[in-house]
Amino acid sequence: MKIKRILIPVDFSPSSLEALDFAVALAQPFKAELLLLSVIEPVLYVVPDYGGAQSSALAESMNQQRQSAQIELARLERACRKRGLKVRTLLQIGAPARLIVDTAAKTKADLIVMATHGRTGVSRLLMGSVAERVVRTASCPVLTFHGRGRASASRGRGRRKRIGA
Repeated sequence: MKIKRILIPVDFSPSSLEALDFAVALAQPFKAELLLLSVIEPVLYVVPDYGGAQSSALAESMNQQRQSAQIELARLERACRKRGLKVRTLLQIGAPARLIVDTAAKTKADLIVMATHGRTGVSRLLMGSVAERVVRTASCPVLTFHGRGRASASRGRGRRKRIGA
């Protein structure tokens, strides 16, 4: 299998940054392009909005999330480029699982590398699993990475510089 393009959804959590580190190591021998995708999921409140105060607050919150994500994506892009990798960043707003699958198809990604957050029980039932939905619906292979947390992941490994750190 020739890997030319890897899509990595990042939410800037420790697990997603570990998945990015793994994808970087995987991309290097193939000289594959990395596509870093951040998805902002809009928050909707189902209460009356008298006078538009909530709408204004939600718009401001979305704007702040977008700006923060753009700053973090730019930082990760610079770190990947320092490693000699081709990288593009994408920022989208909507349902994460659907946008990850759609982006993989549109960009002709050969592989999706993404973190799972390890939710179980009621939390998984209520929140669902983005990774599970992506695995079920993606048209390309999906490598899921169950992160162990940034602190424990660096123990016992060499002094390799991490992308997400």
